Amino acid sequence: MHAPKLSATTLALMAAMATSVLSGQAEAKDWQSVTIALEGAYEPWNLTNPDGSLGGFEPELAANLCARMKVKCKLIAQDWDGMIAGLKVGKFDVIMDGLAVTEERKKEIAFSVPYASTPAVFAALKNGRSANLSGTGKEISLTGRAATDKPAMDLLRKELKGKTIGIQTGTAFAPFIYTNFKEVASIREYKTAAEHDMDLQAGRIDVAFDDATYFVSAFARPDNKTLAFTGPKIGGPIWGVGEALGFRQADTDLKARFDVAIKAALADGTVKKLSEKWFKLNIAPKQ
Repeated sequence: MHAPKLSATTLALMAAMATSVLSGQAEAKDWQSVTIALEGAYEPWNLTNPDGSLGGFEPELAANLCARMKVKCKLIAQDWDGMIAGLKVGKFDVIMDGLAVTEERKKEIAFSVPYASTPAVFAALKNGRSANLSGTGKEISLTGRAATDKPAMDLLRKELKGKTIGIQTGTAFAPFIYTNFKEVASIREYKTAAEHDMDLQAGRIDVAFDDATYFVSAFARPDNKTLAFTGPKIGGPIWGVGEALGFRQADTDLKARFDVAIKAALADGTVKKLSEKWFKLNIAPKQ
């Protein structure tokens, strides 16, 4: 079947539309400017300064990454609940908010290589009976496989036998504690992390288990000055691959550019330096 003959006017209009579409596509892929969304209320990952600007670990890392890419980046505050939806409809180009990589989220968005991998750790009263558990001040990596992790867990199980462990309900840490300690210790769940801190201060539990970056911030509060880390900081594959930037799945070119910048920032120690500044510990993923 032959196509109908088009008039000169129609052809000119079609050519103009094609040029416009191609131009728009080129601008969309040029990435001279990128908008990055952060919560602005997830200290010390990101926070809102008194002057309204965004500060913290992630804004400083974003500035470094964008300088490496020679891209102008605009940081905006966005409520956590609307992060993924806002990204998908084009309100911004990147999510940077301590976003953990999960299989469920991979179905909706794409992720960069991880720029952080946060360990978990026990906390106790500085002068309590569970202060200075074996491995205090050290870091260990767990795989999530019982046979591999058994030596480290056996030692902690022995030391926490008969003790009471506090955990926040609904976190990735709750299954870990039940799997490894339910047969030797009592486990008490709390709606918020601040609640297990209160019971730890009051002596109603012996240790609490949570994200190390949470405890760094918690220890800085006047009412938590008597608390400290105890036992090793636990990281590794057991918690997944870590935290990464989120992108629309179609923006593979932008993801690739950020991947290169993140790898360079990890290799030259920038991520380590910034994480130690803001978290007082190195949360850079192991290379």
